[in-house]
Amino acid sequence: MLGPIGHIASLVAYATRRRSRAKADTSTHADLAWSRSPRAGDLPPGLELEWLGVAGFRFTYEGQHLLVDPYLTRISAGDFVHRRVVPAATERLRTLPDPLAILVGHTHFDHALDVPALAARAGCKAYGSASLAQLFRVHGRPELAVTVEPHRPLELGPFTVTFVPSLHSRLAAGLWTPSDGELSCEHLDELTPQAFRCGQVWGIHIAVGGATFYHHGSCNLVDDEIRHKGVDYFLAGIAGRRFTPRYWQRILARLEPRVVVPHHFDDFFRPLDEPLAYSLNVNLAALPDELRAVSHDFEIRALEMGETVRGT
Repeated sequence: MLGPIGHIASLVAYATRRRSRAKADTSTHADLAWSRSPRAGDLPPGLELEWLGVAGFRFTYEGQHLLVDPYLTRISAGDFVHRRVVPAATERLRTLPDPLAILVGHTHFDHALDVPALAARAGCKAYGSASLAQLFRVHGRPELAVTVEPHRPLELGPFTVTFVPSLHSRLAAGLWTPSDGELSCEHLDELTPQAFRCGQVWGIHIAVGGATFYHHGSCNLVDDEIRHKGVDYFLAGIAGRRFTPRYWQRILARLEPRVVVPHHFDDFFRPLDEPLAYSLNVNLAALPDELRAVSHDFEIRALEMGETVRGT
């Protein structure tokens, strides 16, 4: 665990070796490819899993779709810096099927910006925090948002979903979480990227077809809130993991996953029609050693953005 000066030094070191780090991340991504696993087809029959980029996933089982943190609009870094209000890219969102529900781990823009448009199109509910409910009020569709209760299982078609209280990593040199607090704006013309406040953070447990998943969009946790042990697939967001003390030791000991699937390592300011690039100082190349320093009792599998894997 680095202090603020250590985090700044790490960022400076990354800047001086950016090309070599990108090459190493690309090589590691290929080495961890799901398709290279000898058990790559071990999802339950009838289940599909697609990584949408950032922390977004599509689950499909027996023809019914569940979305988690879908974000396809990809605002630019310039839009972010200049605090421009960017609407959801509705044409791009049409590449996603209409879901029976949308789950939201927290309400930063790279997790929640596209959710109201997707829910309105499908006429489905979106499940998450009070900040998510406020986002839907701003969009004039409050009836589509459900504020969840912790640890209460929700039956959504073939999926059983449980929201687990969690925390966001302190991305600002380990000192604080950017855009922390509750989403409070009242009008669409106030919805700058920075107005998407974090709100309550959730880990999300999903059971479907005899398999269990734990989706975690940010690298922090409330240790005693994690009650699901022996999950099959830990969908592990990895951006910001270095800002939380003993993160891997703590969360892996509680979840005891069979497979770790890293995500949230892509540059989410980069348009989807451009080749994948890696997030600032994410260091995917270091991930295998970090995890194996804790345990060798699980596999590590990575998806390409937009890749779908299917049970057979």
